[in-house]
Amino acid sequence: MALSDSAVQDIAFNALDSFRIEIPSWGFANTGTRFGKFAQAAAATTIEEKFADAGEVNRLTGVTPTVALHVLWDLPNGVKDVPEVKALENRFGVRSGSINPNLFQDQEYKYGSLCNPSSEIRAHALEHMLDSIEIAKQLGSRDISLWMADGSNYPGTQSIRKRIAWLEHALHVSHEHLARNQRLLVEYKPFEPAFYHTDIADWGMSSHFARMAGPQARVLVDTGHHYSAQNIEQIVAWLLHTKMLGGFHFNDRRYADDDLTLGSIDPYQIFRIFHEIHVATDDGLNPEIAYMIDQSHNLKGKMEAMVQTVMTAQELYLKAALVDRKQLAALQQTCDLVAAEELYRGAFWTDVRPLVRAWREARNLPADPLAALKESGYVERAAKERGSRSLAVSSYA
Repeated sequence: MALSDSAVQDIAFNALDSFRIEIPSWGFANTGTRFGKFAQAAAATTIEEKFADAGEVNRLTGVTPTVALHVLWDLPNGVKDVPEVKALENRFGVRSGSINPNLFQDQEYKYGSLCNPSSEIRAHALEHMLDSIEIAKQLGSRDISLWMADGSNYPGTQSIRKRIAWLEHALHVSHEHLARNQRLLVEYKPFEPAFYHTDIADWGMSSHFARMAGPQARVLVDTGHHYSAQNIEQIVAWLLHTKMLGGFHFNDRRYADDDLTLGSIDPYQIFRIFHEIHVATDDGLNPEIAYMIDQSHNLKGKMEAMVQTVMTAQELYLKAALVDRKQLAALQQTCDLVAAEELYRGAFWTDVRPLVRAWREARNLPADPLAALKESGYVERAAKERGSRSLAVSSYA
């Protein structure tokens, strides 16, 4: 029996009320590819401007209360910068979210950071990890989000097994310094910049390292960090089943880690991922998942792309919430393949935009955040105020 309109609205409102997504500070700044960068006049050039942009996105959408910070990009002086960040939190109404160590930028990391053959460089990288954990403690941030570029480009040039042991040790030491409410999220990536072997190349390696680190470590899934056509929702299901899923970095990709806007290439994939999470919640797993965006744009406007991404995430999360999972389970049990797939696909093809619009109006938010951003003139004002600084950098080093 089909649900009534009021029942559908109740499901929609409950789902949207529970959904929060973190936005990245670096998504507001000028970034680029290894070949170059196209600067935008409205791009943020300071931590203050990044918080201002994040606060505006949260004002428009109501679901982005935290902003992820990158230690060397946002807190170059480490814990000394914490008072400034706290003041910005109070000023712009958004909190610090995940803290991201930087283990790939320094020249000494040419051959790796926590996996470097040099014990001195490994010690320096570990010290940065511990500093990042301390920053998170002082900011009240739960998650330390770890991605490393460590790996090698040529067979025989590194001991793969030694590097496993070095990383196990570093993550265990890092875990020992976590506060009781903190988590270490271990991200994986199959290649780039390491093209022969990457030290954390897939979800199985990440799970292993998280277990070796300790009970407060989990796996972080970046949707762009997979081979083409890989079944990411199966990976998510495994991580849910083994209670190792800690969070996501959401973006989209056509080939490999293109950092495209969420859902711009394969929205059905994100729907399938969200469905697995809804099912796991129904089954009582109650996963504690950090939903985070990790994308930055050379061509799209920074603010426009961020708002568009948040809106897309809400729509896809809601589509997955509207699957009649009880009926689907019955059809799966009887192997009624066509009916099961049609029920599943039917939720994906549902136009949920009117429901999201109604939710926003009921929560005193702009019915169309993207249109509200355009009407506000925020981007134009930012471009006028920041242009001379933002456009000064025209190359990517």
